[in-house]
Amino acid sequence: MKLKILAALLACVMLASCSRSSEAFSALRTKWQELKNLWGDDTDGMLASEGFYGPIEEEFIPLEEDDLQMQFAESAIPQPKEVPGAPGSGIPSLNQFRQAFADLAQIFQNVYFNTDDHVLRRPEYTQVIDQIASYLKKHPNTYVAVGGHCDERASESYNLALGTRRSNYIRSLLVQRGVPPNKIHAISYGKEQPSDLGHNPSSWAHNRRAEFKIFEK
Repeated sequence: MKLKILAALLACVMLASCSRSSEAFSALRTKWQELKNLWGDDTDGMLASEGFYGPIEEEFIPLEEDDLQMQFAESAIPQPKEVPGAPGSGIPSLNQFRQAFADLAQIFQNVYFNTDDHVLRRPEYTQVIDQIASYLKKHPNTYVAVGGHCDERASESYNLALGTRRSNYIRSLLVQRGVPPNKIHAISYGKEQPSDLGHNPSSWAHNRRAEFKIFEK
């Protein structure tokens, strides 16, 4: 019962924030604090037990209509015909794909996501996708594996699903820019391969990423 009330309050807080009504938002914040005083400081623990971690006041960016349309567009892009490492495939297993070095490292840079988001929000990351697409179109024998990664918060299953959305989204962007879909393999690692082992917002930001590894056939 407590958790349902907390969830409802959290939803109201986010709605009030989105509407930019300072009075409504302040009132809800006050009500939240009253409930914490009533039930003690175990409210964060209650949320964690349901798979929610981290500060509840962290930035939340709702999906827009264009983002939702992109999710449907992703499912229309056919998966690669060759499965990496499968018998008869000309593509080796994904563990033989390698990180780009030297000049290529400047092209295949990581891109980063906001919390609970799979859409790139900063123009410099779109530029990274543009340069990767340009390189792949000029080098038809180069294949890329896009790894979707998440921070440590929330459950393993949730992060695997979020990592899948992130890697598929990047794949869809590359295909839209003219890269053949058979050259791009998307995989989710969830929260299992953090690049930063810290337990703070800065570390989480480093871990919410898409990484690129390449193979030259």
